[in-house]
Amino acid sequence: MNLFRTLIFPYLRVRYTFDRLTLNGAFGKNQAVYVDPSEHEKSANPLKQALFRHHLKQYHESSCSVASVVNAVNALLETNRLLEGKKPVTQMEILDTVRAANWKKRMSPGGDNGRRGLPLSMLGEVVQESLTAYNIPHRCVKTVQTVKEPGKAKILKRELLDHLMDYDPKGRALIIAHFNQGLFVKALQIPHISPVGAFDPGTRTVTMLDVDFLQIKPYRISFDRFYEGLSDDYNVLFRRHGYGSGGYVYIGL
Repeated sequence: MNLFRTLIFPYLRVRYTFDRLTLNGAFGKNQAVYVDPSEHEKSANPLKQALFRHHLKQYHESSCSVASVVNAVNALLETNRLLEGKKPVTQMEILDTVRAANWKKRMSPGGDNGRRGLPLSMLGEVVQESLTAYNIPHRCVKTVQTVKEPGKAKILKRELLDHLMDYDPKGRALIIAHFNQGLFVKALQIPHISPVGAFDPGTRTVTMLDVDFLQIKPYRISFDRFYEGLSDDYNVLFRRHGYGSGGYVYIGL
């Protein structure tokens, strides 16, 4: 893991500087727009209200999966009236409860054989077991890996639009995204996980409830930029640690 960090982070910092100087990526057109969370406080979608209410930040640099899944779990517990008289689930509690993917070990300083964080497939496993562990009713959990190839991307984009609308405005789903954070905001281009906070079908914009403690407010991006971040292939060194292209986990209710 130390060798991995030694190799990858200098490259990522050079890439960040290059994008800043050349106005590429998050520094270019269609930049993210930070929004006030109060914009969604009066939403007619109770699930969205609950997701914003239970939003929290990751407790260390590799624990974005924990904060994202806890956010979703608490929102679903509230909307299913399973949280009445109880305290919300904490990040430490869920790691002690959910055993899938050696989740707790991967969140430790040494990781699971040096591997930290969760690739997309493992995120799907963790989401499924978390819903089961907390007896949350759901219709399905679907892990969708997105791709850049135009023919396949056209089909996946259409499906993604349907899934986004299932969440907002319908309140019949939740979406946890696995994406290249540096394509959304001015940050290093690394795999990251956060819930989708809102979707506006009229403007085709997606609001991210980013769990990164450096991202103080939610931010809004175009649908096309959202898909670009989801379908990024990541760096070859990340792929050697199990991170292929990104995607999302769809929780159907």
